Amino acid sequence: MTATAPLNVIFGPSGAGKTTYANAFARREGAVALILDDWMARLFGPDIPQPVEFDWVMERVSRCEALMWSVAAGVIASGRPVIMDLGLLRVSDRDRVRMIAEATELALQFHYVTADPEVRRARVEARNKIQGESFALEVTPAMFDFVEGIFEPATEAELAGALVSESA
Repeated sequence: MTATAPLNVIFGPSGAGKTTYANAFARREGAVALILDDWMARLFGPDIPQPVEFDWVMERVSRCEALMWSVAAGVIASGRPVIMDLGLLRVSDRDRVRMIAEATELALQFHYVTADPEVRRARVEARNKIQGESFALEVTPAMFDFVEGIFEPATEAELAGALVSESA
């Protein structure tokens, strides 16, 4: 039996506007927004080793995602839509989400949020300074460059079923 409330999953590169998009979507649609960066900042922010250790971070991302999936399933079962901002940097990450949704019979809608690299880098720098609604963790220039290097843009097949937002 397929759930009636949809699971909306946002993906895109760093600084594209995913969290801003998720929060606006949640307000507009009455959805519950689950933002990975918020969970990571609140649960592990003070403990992040310096310099940042990739394996340490990824192990905690896995923990957060597991808990977020559990919360999402409960919210969807209650009839409310969910929007998850997980980043999903690689095609394999998005394929994994698609498989989870199919296995649990969730109605999945991907949302691809992107912008030019220069715009995204400037946004991240401004977000670090202003620390407004979309700020969860400081993203250093080195972190931005690292994430930029592993991000895999949406494939043609992914875009065929996704809602696409090109933020300015």
